[in-house]
Amino acid sequence: MKRSTQKNPDSGNTLVITNVHLLLSDGWQNDTSLQVTDGVITAIGKDVVQGDARVIDANGGYLLPGIIDLHGDAFERHITPRAGTLFPLELALAANDASLVANGITTFYYSITDGFEPGPRSRDTVRKLLLALEELMPRFSCQAKVHIRHEKVNTEGHDELSEWLRDGRIHMLSLNDHLPELDNERAVKRYLAGLQRRVTMDDDTTQEFLRNLQGRRELGEEQTRALAELALASGVSLSSHDDHGLDDVTRNVELGTAIAEFPMDAETAQESRDSGISVLMGAPNLVRGGSHVGAISVRDAINAGLVDILCSDYHYPSLYAAAFVTAQHNLLSLADAWKMVSENPARAAGLGDRKGQIAPGYDADLLLLSALDGSPLSLQATFINGAAVYQRDGQGRRPAQAAEAAGMVAS
Repeated sequence: MKRSTQKNPDSGNTLVITNVHLLLSDGWQNDTSLQVTDGVITAIGKDVVQGDARVIDANGGYLLPGIIDLHGDAFERHITPRAGTLFPLELALAANDASLVANGITTFYYSITDGFEPGPRSRDTVRKLLLALEELMPRFSCQAKVHIRHEKVNTEGHDELSEWLRDGRIHMLSLNDHLPELDNERAVKRYLAGLQRRVTMDDDTTQEFLRNLQGRRELGEEQTRALAELALASGVSLSSHDDHGLDDVTRNVELGTAIAEFPMDAETAQESRDSGISVLMGAPNLVRGGSHVGAISVRDAINAGLVDILCSDYHYPSLYAAAFVTAQHNLLSLADAWKMVSENPARAAGLGDRKGQIAPGYDADLLLLSALDGSPLSLQATFINGAAVYQRDGQGRRPAQAAEAAGMVAS
């Protein structure tokens, strides 16, 4: 249900942006204006009433919906930039918040690994992060949500995690299984490469650690089903992770999964979409031109119509660039590609009635660009609820006509 809109601007709480091209859900509306009142979009084009509102002249720039990032964990590197180091959470999270809005991300799901490892991915760290986020959220520029990535073999603390779900402290829950089978040499080697970046542990201790965890799988499966039921009952979006094969998809449907994160092959992605599950893939894979872990190419997946949502995964700047890369490779128009970072994630996460679009009644989470060239230097301002939380000084702007000549915007 849309919120009521207001057409008579009050100079104290109304903003009008003029001389701008708007990316709407059905395409571009050029040379127009937009009105925001009390943080909500209230009018577009001929319905805008300037009155004595604050006015921004966009100088022929482009206004796009803010980016919604459902899965990002690059904040871990602010906390633990090197193995064995740990920085104060307020310092780390403040730096992360600044990075988010500078890359056009207006709603961010802190993807916190509730893992079986000691250190940065332990339950103790999750607990501290959750408390820190709840304390700092009112001071953040970017709108913050909590996405718990629960490892199935982390069977300790099940009651605590269940309580967090019931209390509304979690906004998305993904169910992960990153514990390698000991007879899968390739999987073990890949896992250990990541572990060594996060934790200092000698070889003998590591091998014993992995052996002891294998016996938790059965209990972990039981707890997983209970958590899925509780998440759905609590209105928390549920996602799967690294699915491989149709059996995984069938199980996801049974659990009520809304989002399939990083399906490993085209068949699994297609079956997920056919089953009504939105498919999420990583923007770094797209921007780099391939997966760093041997999974499906996101460029190929988009070309095959298998991707609904893109996320930052481990690199925030890639999410801003991803839609432009998609358009530059003629996989989708920019307007359709941008839905993968705005409208589609909003809908999948249950925010689709107020975020992800430029339309009356929607939150004024907006990006003002001087050109549609994909350069992060073209991002001139990030607005959240109508307030500018990031601004560039405007020096060295490229002309808007460059984007039109490239065919990136409707004439």
